[in-house]
Amino acid sequence: MQEIRKVSIGNDYKNSMHYVVGQTVFGNYVIHTIQRVDTGILIWIEKDKEVVCWKEINNYVPMALEFNINF
Repeated sequence: MQEIRKVSIGNDYKNSMHYVVGQTVFGNYVIHTIQRVDTGILIWIEKDKEVVCWKEINNYVPMALEFNINF
């Protein structure tokens, strides 16, 4: 399975909502993992070594995924 680095959600890539692993959200949380599941995308955040599911985006929403490329 490939590791997702970034997900962009919306019809127009330039104006989409972009979520990147390592990005700070709410000032205190960091996006820990972006995970693809059968129903869509899960975004997990971390604070003080606690990881919780923050967002679930279903497969019916237009999105673009970027994967980590490690050569």
